[in-house]
Amino acid sequence: MEHKHIYDKEGNQLCCTAQEGKIYNDAGAKKLLEDDKCCSTKNNKAEAHSEDDGHDHDHSTGEKNTFQMFLPAIVSLVILLIGIVLDNFFPQEWFQDWVRIVWYAVAYLPVGLPVLKEAYESIAKGDVFSEFFLMGIATVGAFAIGEYPEGVAVMLFYSVGEVFQTLAVSRAKNNIKALLDQRPDEVTILEGNQPKTIPAKQAKIGDLVQLKSGEKLALDGELVSESASFNTAALTGESKPDTKNKGESVLAGMINLQTIAQVKVTTAYEDSKLSKILELVQNATAQKAPTELFIRKFARIYTPIVVGLAVVICLLPYLFVENYVFRDWLYRALVFLVISCPCALVISIPLGYFGGIGAASKNGILFKGSNFLDIIANIKNVVMDKTGTMTEGVFKVQEVTLKSEFNKDEILKMVNALESKSTHPVATAIHQYVGEIDHSIQLDNTEEIAGHGLKASIKGKDLLVGNFKLMDKFNIKYDLDPTQIVYTIIAIAYDGKFAGYITIADSIKADAQLSIDKLKALGVKTTMLSGDKSTVVQFVADQLGITNAFGDLLPEDKVNKVKEIKSQNETVAFVGDGVNDAPVVALSDVGIAMGGLGSDATIETADVVIQDDKPSKIPMAINIGKQTRKIVWQNIFLAFAVKAIVLVLGAGGLATMWEAVFADVGVALLAILNAVRIQRMTF
Repeated sequence: MEHKHIYDKEGNQLCCTAQEGKIYNDAGAKKLLEDDKCCSTKNNKAEAHSEDDGHDHDHSTGEKNTFQMFLPAIVSLVILLIGIVLDNFFPQEWFQDWVRIVWYAVAYLPVGLPVLKEAYESIAKGDVFSEFFLMGIATVGAFAIGEYPEGVAVMLFYSVGEVFQTLAVSRAKNNIKALLDQRPDEVTILEGNQPKTIPAKQAKIGDLVQLKSGEKLALDGELVSESASFNTAALTGESKPDTKNKGESVLAGMINLQTIAQVKVTTAYEDSKLSKILELVQNATAQKAPTELFIRKFARIYTPIVVGLAVVICLLPYLFVENYVFRDWLYRALVFLVISCPCALVISIPLGYFGGIGAASKNGILFKGSNFLDIIANIKNVVMDKTGTMTEGVFKVQEVTLKSEFNKDEILKMVNALESKSTHPVATAIHQYVGEIDHSIQLDNTEEIAGHGLKASIKGKDLLVGNFKLMDKFNIKYDLDPTQIVYTIIAIAYDGKFAGYITIADSIKADAQLSIDKLKALGVKTTMLSGDKSTVVQFVADQLGITNAFGDLLPEDKVNKVKEIKSQNETVAFVGDGVNDAPVVALSDVGIAMGGLGSDATIETADVVIQDDKPSKIPMAINIGKQTRKIVWQNIFLAFAVKAIVLVLGAGGLATMWEAVFADVGVALLAILNAVRIQRMTF
């Protein structure tokens, strides 16, 4: 198959290096390279099949246990050690010439043959200067000049390093899968009030699932029991019990904490919220961070250059050195090649980003791409909505004030009927206050006016329900100053006359203050934008210590405010519901959605999804981005510093193959250990 590289619009190569593709594939983590089509070997029919039907065929680490993965290296090490003993401690007459060559060749084959095969396949695909090619010519060259033990040792340690890298990738992938995909394989359904256990995948929409105390739900559904308490840690990262009432949605991964509960299945197994979250996390690395793209592009340019330099180191001294010995300078060139292998960079950096995505997932934060980890680490401004973001979004009617000329019960019934056409939290508050909707009320020409409210015609007379901008828009005269009332006001007009108003209050979230304090500690400026009235917005902002607050805003006003901030060349993250504020989300550098647990649309719209609706996860997401970036750059500096030092020593003849092995495999392992460290951090 022809090997075709993939580039972005700026010319950055997106496809993986040969070694990266092999390690991720061996680790059963091929989905982490979702966009790396050049890593997909379509000659493998099983893999091609897996892409068609969605079934995971990555069983490499399942079929091969750790011992089997290390077995070739163990065999090679034993034969190598016996050879070194016969060379240096107990010399034997028979261990000379061709016998000695064959001995070390046998030691070389278990670890060297797979690498040489990979080098050949990479060259056949058009990728000449792969990591396998560098190791191949370096070790074959060592054999050519008689340095058999060192040739075997270099390939041995390289192979051991590759296994460790595979295990690290596999562990990172399995940690996240274990964290998220915790659905039981079987469920108990009720058929004619008789419990029956079936595979979870066979459960159908409409089936009634019986969930015992301590059992985990396998499918999304609707609670049929009057109430039940659930542990939602698999979805939100929080183990605090969440009580659900009859008719409310419950999701796969939730654990029933108390009495037996009954749940009606509403979604197929493969379409559950947990399945979508798991797929989102596993595919998050499809959007590469700029640092990762740069390193990939750099590795493609850097490797041919060092091969050319190795040739120069070997041949150029012939023109300038008086006692030129080809064997010595070839050895230096081979050492140079081993050192130059970019393993530490091409594996540890994507693993670092995936570790950051995993750490965020563990805490109920979903990043939709590695690039957003980089962007959020540099955020200077967090612009947030008020309702449902910093406040509970659960409104309660405080007061109803209507003109004496209007019938209070009649007006409230009409308002309730009109608000039933809206999904805004205010509508829910009015419904809870008024009660059941009077369906005998005929609404004509119902219209929602963005940023203003609702309008409809009842018995030929217009009913207006919304803010005072709606009253102004239709030239409705009113005899009060809305700015003097702190609460949210719902103004009502009927038949061209101001009828009165309803005041509604919302409560601030418990951890809202903590989130603002942490954002300030991170040096992030805060701004609140809301369509709610300015007095309410300012009241909430003052309580929380938010720097800037603006109310009475239409969607286009929010866009203009964000543009003002961006015009100062500062990065902006917008926090909202991800759907109603789509224009602002699109304009901001990072769109963060609150309460993504119940909304597929939110997951689709936002760049980052906070699943449990807690504003304290905003500074946590920024901190995870900063820690991920720190680890990635630590690995870059470590790799470059050590390699630069040993490259100079190798070119000067002061470093042997053993130092070269440390500069390659040793640094790669240190970088990988550093990369996986983020998954154990507490944020």
